[in-house]
Amino acid sequence: MSATPARLDGEALLRWPLPALDDGADKEARGRVLVIGGSREVAGAVLLAGTAALRVGAGKLVLATVASAAASLAMAMPEARVIALPETPGGGVDPDRVSSLEPVAEAAGAVLVGPGMMDAPATEELVARLMPSLRGRTVVLDARAMDVVTRLQRFDEPVLLTPHAGEMAHLSGAAKEDVLAEPLRAAREAARRWNAVVALKGAQTVIARPDGDAWLHEGGNAGLATSGSGDTLAGAIAGLAARGASLEQACAWGVVLHARAGEQLAERLGPVGYLARELPLEMLAVLRGLEAQAHSTR
Repeated sequence: MSATPARLDGEALLRWPLPALDDGADKEARGRVLVIGGSREVAGAVLLAGTAALRVGAGKLVLATVASAAASLAMAMPEARVIALPETPGGGVDPDRVSSLEPVAEAAGAVLVGPGMMDAPATEELVARLMPSLRGRTVVLDARAMDVVTRLQRFDEPVLLTPHAGEMAHLSGAAKEDVLAEPLRAAREAARRWNAVVALKGAQTVIARPDGDAWLHEGGNAGLATSGSGDTLAGAIAGLAARGASLEQACAWGVVLHARAGEQLAERLGPVGYLARELPLEMLAVLRGLEAQAHSTR
């Protein structure tokens, strides 16, 4: 373990290329992503995450969300299979029906849980019950799905957690001010404690593995602090993981693509005011640019 985290930027990604895709690869070879999320009041978060997963190259997409939102989601995203799940009185996913998700989860290469989930107790229970079915899968836990760490304490297999400073303070019991003061230390301690890859998001984003290896990204802009931005980042990470990237590599690429997409939108539209729904297509443009740069240097 190096005490100094590795810097993350475009040049770093060029030295850490994504797993190659054969030109003849079908959609199965590019991986299947399952996104579990949404609620009666925040139905669009899974749409943002799913769009990002496909834009970075995942081959197949399954969205599992509350029944009240499933039909409209299927119309909004015809590229995806949409599964309607029973709801709690609070408008979240009913954990008592989690068994219906197990075969779908087992068929997925990457599983993202959390975008748009609002019923905190139900979400924690659902994730706790679902985890045994996710063994051997690449798992990304976002938003309220991360609360499961307060129950499980430590994962049998590493998963990816994507907290901002406030969420890290809630999950770890540390003061938010301490997290902000020493993000590298906070991320490393959490990764080791939970046996997880932790992406502590902020103006400086730190990615840490359980063994202490870490990466640091500085960039992005104020416009990325907008509703749904985190959903697009989580979806992009899941999509890259479905293509065969490791948790830390998928996260590193996702963080840089997300930040650069924000920078490019800010240049065209202004520093604030662009929408999260505009980020996935911009991430695709950034990805294509990096790939072209890689080819030109060979």
